[in-house]
Amino acid sequence: MANENKIDGFTANRRDFLKYMGFGLGAATIAASCEIPVRHAIPYVTKPDTIVPGVANYYASSFVQGGDYCAILVKTREGRPIKIEGNDLSKVTMGGTSARAQAAVLGLYDINRIQSAGKIKGGELTKMEWSALDTELKNKLAAGGVRIVTNTVLSPTTKKVFADFVAKFPNSQVVTYDAVSASAILLANEISFGDKVVPSYRFQDATVIVSFDADFLGTWISPIEYAAQYAKNRKISLENPTMSRHIQVESHMSMTGSNADNRILVKPSEQGVAIAALYNEVAALTGGTAVAATKVNAKAAASLKKVAAELVAARGKGLVVAGSNNVNEQVLVNGINAMIGSLGTTIDFAEASMQRQGLDSEIQGLVADMNSGAAKTVIFFGGANPCFDLPNAETFATALKKVPTKVSFSSLMDETTSLCDYAAPDNHFLESWGDAQPKRGHYSLIQPTIAPVFKTRQAEETLLTWATAPVTNYHDYLQANWTTNMMNGSGYQSGQTFWDSVLHDGVLTVSAGSRTGTSFRPTANAGAGITKPLAADKLEISFFETVNIGAGQYANNPWLQEMPDPVGRTVWGNYLAVPITFDGINDFDGFNDLKDGDTAEIEVNGKKVTATVIRQFGQMPGTVAIALGYGRTAAGLCGTGVGANVQNMLSVSNGQTQYFGEAKVSAKNGTDKEFASVQYHHTMGVTAMGKEEGAIINADEKSLGYKGFQGSLTDRSIIRKTNIDKVKEFVTALGEERAEFQHLNAQSIYGGHEDKYSRGHHWGMYVDLNGCTGCGACTVACMSENNVPVVGKHEVHRHHEMSWLRIDRYYYGDVENPSVVYQPMMCQHCDNAPCENVCPVNATSHSAEGLNQMTYNRCIGTRYCANNCPYKVRRFNWLDYTTADMFGMNERSLNGETDMPYGADNLTRMVLNPDVTVRTRGVIEKCSFCVQRIQEGKLTAKKEQRQLRDADIKTACQTACPTGAIVFGDRNNPDGTVSKMLKSPLNYMVLEEVNVASNILYSAKVTNRKELV
Repeated sequence: MANENKIDGFTANRRDFLKYMGFGLGAATIAASCEIPVRHAIPYVTKPDTIVPGVANYYASSFVQGGDYCAILVKTREGRPIKIEGNDLSKVTMGGTSARAQAAVLGLYDINRIQSAGKIKGGELTKMEWSALDTELKNKLAAGGVRIVTNTVLSPTTKKVFADFVAKFPNSQVVTYDAVSASAILLANEISFGDKVVPSYRFQDATVIVSFDADFLGTWISPIEYAAQYAKNRKISLENPTMSRHIQVESHMSMTGSNADNRILVKPSEQGVAIAALYNEVAALTGGTAVAATKVNAKAAASLKKVAAELVAARGKGLVVAGSNNVNEQVLVNGINAMIGSLGTTIDFAEASMQRQGLDSEIQGLVADMNSGAAKTVIFFGGANPCFDLPNAETFATALKKVPTKVSFSSLMDETTSLCDYAAPDNHFLESWGDAQPKRGHYSLIQPTIAPVFKTRQAEETLLTWATAPVTNYHDYLQANWTTNMMNGSGYQSGQTFWDSVLHDGVLTVSAGSRTGTSFRPTANAGAGITKPLAADKLEISFFETVNIGAGQYANNPWLQEMPDPVGRTVWGNYLAVPITFDGINDFDGFNDLKDGDTAEIEVNGKKVTATVIRQFGQMPGTVAIALGYGRTAAGLCGTGVGANVQNMLSVSNGQTQYFGEAKVSAKNGTDKEFASVQYHHTMGVTAMGKEEGAIINADEKSLGYKGFQGSLTDRSIIRKTNIDKVKEFVTALGEERAEFQHLNAQSIYGGHEDKYSRGHHWGMYVDLNGCTGCGACTVACMSENNVPVVGKHEVHRHHEMSWLRIDRYYYGDVENPSVVYQPMMCQHCDNAPCENVCPVNATSHSAEGLNQMTYNRCIGTRYCANNCPYKVRRFNWLDYTTADMFGMNERSLNGETDMPYGADNLTRMVLNPDVTVRTRGVIEKCSFCVQRIQEGKLTAKKEQRQLRDADIKTACQTACPTGAIVFGDRNNPDGTVSKMLKSPLNYMVLEEVNVASNILYSAKVTNRKELV
């Protein structure tokens, strides 16, 4: 039946959901109690003191997936984790989150998880009792030759477990690699500084930032931390209008590049010579010694000459980073930073990052060990999936078959696990104890927020059991390690008091030494080992990591699959980005005939794959780009077969994985009939202004640019932008425009709400376009908080996406190298809302506090309101995504077939927020300003008998944002944060001229662009 689902061997229907909540897991969060860790679930009739029905509990924890890290608070309701928030006590992430961290809670309720230990044959699991598995594997481990394969491990206690395991089995080895490698940075820093780590980059102290293909705002090393730092110098004050300069050197439009003031275009194979060119220019200005290298293209060379002068002028406040995986190129970057005085100022080794520790040489060395027979048992730890991740994954898989015993701790039957002999599934991190050290001197804890949903066991406990350690209970092992090794200098006298305190806060910061640089060791002939550019007539491809799917480790998460790529605005797949071409420019094998949604064949290193094409503004002529992490063959119901697998197109040079190559791309060979993009407009068309200066003209023209203020009244007030050197004139012009709009709208057919607002609250929001990087954390947070359904590629293709908050992306400037503005767009809660007066049943109405409300059970689905909304932010629930309808024909799976919709099974439904109605088919839904949080904040203030404060209420999008770009509050509170923000002369309302009286104001986008050539 469509309304039934088989879970762990029995058939359940929706009525069983309350049984799950009430008796199966109702009090399981007691397992996370600081004082009395309970090891079993108890009947909900014996209500624990810590759980009050209808009241959320929060637990400090950490999201860790390989090198990905975020200090978090986990919101639970009646024993169910339902939402991730940032922990603002963390000095690393500073309360911010990412889309990946926000979506992590959904993985707990993944029906694809391996539910018990067992033997694997042909990708199928035969269940075993843990005791039987332990006995069998202890005997096999005694043969020696054990290899533990893992991605970066941030946990100091897990490393202690590894050490205890190796002590028991002395010839064991731990092999560490990262799916997207930073191996060259580690090796280069060992050469240059004697410290094989990634340093702590201090973007907040840099006035000039140069990035060579490092997507530090999106995916590179520690993007949550870097985004928060970066934003501090991007928000300007009109009293002293200054901001940092950001120059990005790249071939494809990355998320970080789209936020840059200037982009310098070089082909992927030119990255090394571009770094050398900057090195030589800086050396010439500082008295250094130049290196011999091939010249970069002339336009880039001229630009880099000017950039070098800026870096030298900003001595001590410049910062150069690179995403290259070439050791010599990273050594040159170190040399540049040494010459411009960055060591000890914007680069710090005392608090070095631990978020990338993998070495490519280790995993390739394992292949040799497996082929030679030296590796007799291989254990895959922490989600490591080398049979998909590696450029030579097929070679690795072939060698793996020669290993007598293969064990996977993965919670999913992925490409590597399906080739193993045994499954020993790890707990989800929300079911686990643990810790993390993202940086030297910075620690955080992981604590369970629910008892294990399935018969899984923590991986560290499994290793301790096999090693017959004195203590195998990981909670006790972890606590002993902390109270023994980390309490010194904390000021606590009692180990239990110390443990309770850090468990409550979730984070611990200790002194990592003084903030100092490490002496740079010059390296002779560093330029000799850099990449040599390919011939100019060769088509080049770059491979990059997306903010949502990563290297494929998040492919089985539908929230992340449905989150649009920030730049391409596409979902459910990776798309080949080809340049925007005009007048025959860059006509490689029929490029000019390729359009969005066409398919073409890509060939790299003899490997071929067909991918869907998207024409990408900012893609360098002569290059194409495509994302890694897609085309999985074993990634659960939603991740398998999505997109094209290009991992095997990567190459290895000097032992390091390279993320570019020479490519061949065919002309159009088909059409993706379900091309799924959520934004079909890239620029803003105008009417009366036509092609006059000041307009953003259509994408089929050579120029998208305008030099002056975009302020003509015939131009829609959607995006307002200026440059830092014209900000004062801009403010004057903007003020005049807004005054004119208000004059035109003085007479209104609406009655106004001023009297209502004067007697209570008036909710409003401020969005800083300078702070928004387009990362998408707010989008996923909104889905999680408000039970927004996943609809799948088929429905997105039909424009039936359900997201309440979208991030529009606009281009302006040169077609081949435009600037970008990101604009979060949600219901504007207009005081003169045009949706309200067209509803025939009054389903949408205005509250006395300025909220545009939706009464779902009154809505009859006319969609008049959506047609009348100028912002197009109202969503119509076309199909039965919750199986609430009695007609199976209205239910659609992710592939568009009549089947069980994703999230309709009882397990996945446990992630739903009980404070938000689950909407049925045929109604309009939209952003509510998280009205449930407003009510919760009011009740809290009332219980505490005090005035409501802005800090009492934070919307889901606001708490998720790593840069603080979104602020919510009461406009009637003159001392509130939002009231102060709304007074900025840089603010404007989107479409203010149509007099809908939005309650959201945006600050204009300000850049620090300088012409380089």
